[in-house]
Amino acid sequence: MLNTKKAAMEMSVGTIVTIVLLMTVLILGLGLVRNIFSSSSNAINQIDSSVQNQLQQLFSEDGSRMIALYPVEREVKMKQGESGGFGLSIRNVNQEAGVFSYDVTASEIGSGCQLTLAQADGLISLGKMGQNIQLSSGSSLENPILVKFDLSETTPLCTIRYAINVKSDGVPYGSTNYVDLKVE
Repeated sequence: MLNTKKAAMEMSVGTIVTIVLLMTVLILGLGLVRNIFSSSSNAINQIDSSVQNQLQQLFSEDGSRMIALYPVEREVKMKQGESGGFGLSIRNVNQEAGVFSYDVTASEIGSGCQLTLAQADGLISLGKMGQNIQLSSGSSLENPILVKFDLSETTPLCTIRYAINVKSDGVPYGSTNYVDLKVE
């Protein structure tokens, strides 16, 4: 009779130790996953220095360039449920300082895509428009603009063309630029 109680006691201590170890592993695992996701979302929200350098290099290669977009191919490929976007920078090539503004709008939906232009505009979560950007003559934006898209898991697989229109003191500045968002 005494042996059965001792075996029951050893089993309960072993079970408690196992539960404590499993909870520790679970907490460490959750902390690691949270750390991974928070660092990836911070990377998406900021334009890193290499993208800024690429945009500045585009301006230095072509002295007459007024607007620079990155990626240079002007095509952003994303999967359903992802976030991403493109970089935009403006340089004032006018002889005097100016106040700039820009807006990004969906202009064309690929064939077979079940989205309206308004729904495609709704995919832009950050950087849809900017106003009162003051630039002196010959200068460009110190911090390029991130235009970010947030795609849901149900976003249709298609290509959407977005138009970027820039104005200087209320007057169109250069020609309309385009970026294609390809949902894969």
